[in-house]
Amino acid sequence: MLELAEKTAKGSGATRIHRLHLRVGAMSGVVPESLSFAFEVVREGTMAAEAELSIEFIPPVCWCPRCQEEFGSIKYVFECPKCHQFSRDLRKGRELELADMEVS
Repeated sequence: MLELAEKTAKGSGATRIHRLHLRVGAMSGVVPESLSFAFEVVREGTMAAEAELSIEFIPPVCWCPRCQEEFGSIKYVFECPKCHQFSRDLRKGRELELADMEVS
C-alpha cells in the first residue's frame, strides 16, 4: 500500500504524504492493529514518514438468494437472519484498498 501511495503521490507531483486512508475487510485476512504497527516501521525514510494512517474496518455483508437481500454477518456466520439460509455470496468484507490520501 505504501509503494502504491508513493507512486501515486509522485505521479501527481507531490513530495509528501500526510495521511493514508485504507479500507480493510474483516475477511481480508489483515489484522488492522498489525497493519498499523507495520506501517510505523515501513514508513521511515519515505514520503509518508510523518503520515497518519486511518483504517476503515469493513464488516462482512452477504447476499441471500432466497430473500434477494443483503445482510450483515454476526461473528462470521453467513446465515440470513430472515429465512436462515446459509450464503456463500460475500458482497463486502474482502476489501484491502487505498481509499484516499492527503499529499502536498
